[in-house]
Amino acid sequence: MQYRAFGHHGFEVSALGYGAGHIGSPAQDENDIARLLNTLADWGITLFDTAPGYDQSEQRLGKALKHRRTSCIYSTKLGYGVDGVPDWTAACITQGVDQALRRLQTDYLDIAHLHSCPLGTLEYGEVTEALQAQVKAGKVRVAAYSGENEALAYAIESGAFGSIQCSVNLTDQHSLNTLLPQATAQHMGVIAKRPLANAFWRFAQRPAGDYSEVYWTRWQQMALTLDMPLAEMALRFSAFAPGVHSAIVGSINLHHVHDNLQQLEKGPLPAEILTKLHQAFSQDWRGEV
Repeated sequence: MQYRAFGHHGFEVSALGYGAGHIGSPAQDENDIARLLNTLADWGITLFDTAPGYDQSEQRLGKALKHRRTSCIYSTKLGYGVDGVPDWTAACITQGVDQALRRLQTDYLDIAHLHSCPLGTLEYGEVTEALQAQVKAGKVRVAAYSGENEALAYAIESGAFGSIQCSVNLTDQHSLNTLLPQATAQHMGVIAKRPLANAFWRFAQRPAGDYSEVYWTRWQQMALTLDMPLAEMALRFSAFAPGVHSAIVGSINLHHVHDNLQQLEKGPLPAEILTKLHQAFSQDWRGEV
């Protein structure tokens, strides 16, 4: 496993992180999830990304990894999901932090994102100030923003956040090309989401209504024929993209995670493949929220 300093924040993250949206279903077996999470940690994954909207994900992370908390980096989301509290208010941020602390069984959050917070709400400033107050109180190590396009640009330019999370993949290069250079210059931490582009290659025909439809369509328009499996190419593209510290992939299949780790051992993509991927990407395509 490769580890990278997360911006200027004094800790490292694994180059491959775990997107914990897949472990929240009430139908899943608690013991199976605990074994999965501890195996991932045994393999060297340290960054675990979750959210209050992922059902029981936060609770399961906290329970399964409590005994190895000091070697884990918890990244979660804020702005919604607190019973009886209006979304996108200062109270929702403050109580959302306390809720996440209880669920994750910890006394601090490593990274706490405003999760796709609308641009107007960012500009108003209430939730940003509330999050910064939680940093000053020692409950959050890094105030972060997760989102795309104009809102992400504003978050970076504001100087109010120490890290960002955005889509970075071979069919979603908008943030990589236009925003990550500034984030890097400001020594921000960067987490790449959707590095596998929602695995659009699963479909022979356009998957209408599926989460991967936009990426599938873009890939057809890019019209590339490259001598490398798409899954490998996608992960290596994102994980070694300039400015990215960790690429988060979610799965409950340990074989898939192990395959991803093996792909990362191959390092960055060859320059000729990277050039073709960059040249084929339309600059009119915006980041997918």
